[in-house]
Amino acid sequence: MGKLDGKVAIVTGASRGIGKAIAILFAAEGAKVACAARTVTEGDHILDGSLMTTVSEIEKAGGTAVPMQVDVSHEESCRELVAKTRDTFGPIDVMVNNAALTYFIPVKDIPVRRWLRSFSVNFHGPFILSQLVLQDMVERGSGAIVNISSGAAIGPGRGPYKEATGGERGGTLYGAEKAALERFTQGLAEEVYRYGISVTCVSPSQVVPTPGTVYHNLVTGMDDPRGEPPEMMARAALLLATEPLDRVTGRVTYSQQILKEFGWIDKAQGAGIDRPGSGYSQI
Repeated sequence: MGKLDGKVAIVTGASRGIGKAIAILFAAEGAKVACAARTVTEGDHILDGSLMTTVSEIEKAGGTAVPMQVDVSHEESCRELVAKTRDTFGPIDVMVNNAALTYFIPVKDIPVRRWLRSFSVNFHGPFILSQLVLQDMVERGSGAIVNISSGAAIGPGRGPYKEATGGERGGTLYGAEKAALERFTQGLAEEVYRYGISVTCVSPSQVVPTPGTVYHNLVTGMDDPRGEPPEMMARAALLLATEPLDRVTGRVTYSQQILKEFGWIDKAQGAGIDRPGSGYSQI
């Protein structure tokens, strides 16, 4: 038996990287997965990966999935995603907010329209989708929302700041969005606890080589030895989506930390293990 037998899950950003790995693992564990992203077929985006590729891999392995094109920055598109998933599979049991948009541009230079669009994808989208799936979860008295954060939420700390600290990379926007998502996670977890719904947040303990992180030069390539495979994040998301409410809800954690804590792996390193995480991971 799979850990998600009979469950319906939505995974955003499922065309590549971490989202693809989560969708594949959830389907292997028995979930019916709505794979959501903007890129439907290969070649529609400058990066490798597409919904059709993800769904094809799931179906070849015997799983159940459908592609759902969505732009999570738009409310109507989010509503359409949730409605189509209900029509196809039934009420939603698990929501994974993974879709992300990143601009590495310093605050003094970033166009306002890009700032606002990035917040719409990385923060407003998870709010809208969470609100929509809660309609199913509250009524049924169960459910899990898993938000995907980033080590970028860990701020640089107090100054003074020496040269070449990394601030020139322009990560303030992305870090602020992910920090907001972590605070949102714990606040929502408290609000819906009485309904039996868990809300959690997980970041990679180490940078994950994906087409996106390679494109932004965060890793040297898909085989960068400093990174962790996307399957590690997929396992952490599965843990958070399936463990009992009181064991996980409100957790802001890191992939290898939570997997080691629950005995799913023996060795761990990175954020949450040998270096501190964000402030919310300590609360």
